[in-house]
Amino acid sequence: MNSKKKMQQEIIAYILLIVGSALFAIGDVMFVNPYLMAPGGTYGLSNVLNTVWPWKISLYAICMDIPLLLVGTWILGPKFGIKTIISTALIFGFTYILESVWGYNPVIHDGAIATAANPDLSMVPIPHNGGWFQPDYFLNTVVAGIIYGIAIGMIFRSGATSGGSDIISMILHKYTKISLGTLVMIVDSIITLTTLIAFGDIRLPIYSVIVIFIEGKVIDLVVDGMKTYKTMFIVTDKLDEVRDYIINDVKRGGTCLTGTGLYNGSERKMIYVTLDRAGMVKLKSALHNIDPNAFVNIMDSSEILGTGFRALPTE
Repeated sequence: MNSKKKMQQEIIAYILLIVGSALFAIGDVMFVNPYLMAPGGTYGLSNVLNTVWPWKISLYAICMDIPLLLVGTWILGPKFGIKTIISTALIFGFTYILESVWGYNPVIHDGAIATAANPDLSMVPIPHNGGWFQPDYFLNTVVAGIIYGIAIGMIFRSGATSGGSDIISMILHKYTKISLGTLVMIVDSIITLTTLIAFGDIRLPIYSVIVIFIEGKVIDLVVDGMKTYKTMFIVTDKLDEVRDYIINDVKRGGTCLTGTGLYNGSERKMIYVTLDRAGMVKLKSALHNIDPNAFVNIMDSSEILGTGFRALPTE
């Protein structure tokens, strides 16, 4: 890759990093914190601490993030690149600015924010900066999950990692050998439960978990894209006909594999091909006419790299 193209990719990566960090701060300060939610991570825990013992979210979070990065580097080695450190600093900076300028005012609420001069609200309110506001939990939860997902997805696309409480999971994984995904879920679940302990409202951890779920789905869309692919393994006695249809009608390539039947030990031919959803439906329908006795196994493919699909990463 020439230096100019590499420079362009780096510029795009840092734009994604900056915008993603800013969006994360917006999601946390303007949507998550006012509703007393804690959807995992150091910023989730900081939201709880900020409400129980008022201090800036950003200051609570950076006091956890820096030691975690240092301890993680000491125990796990230098796994955290410069972009992760920059991301940590950017999120801290954007959060600090936003909570200093905007405060912790909710963007989504059902009715006006009440103050000491206007204390009357018709439904059960939640406390907010010395006053109260009428919550719209469902809509706020959906929007918060979408913003968080876009933000973290952009940070991942830039080449950075989330750091924070994920470092705890990575350390525990090193010594317990429990899967990293399971440990991340355990750590985030414990953080969400702090809202129940602090505020005594069972809705808060439930809505926090919903934010995490929506966030995860949106991250997948941002990182992997909207397009889904299917991988098909086709065992057929009419190899040439199926091959011609894939090449000429579906306009795709594939790989022909030779195997041995488990039951009678005879040699069998199998086609391995990856298609988008439309191509899969087209081929599956054609197989009914070409070889009704074909054996077909179809699997979801979350990421396809190489010729005809997304380019292989340069690093």
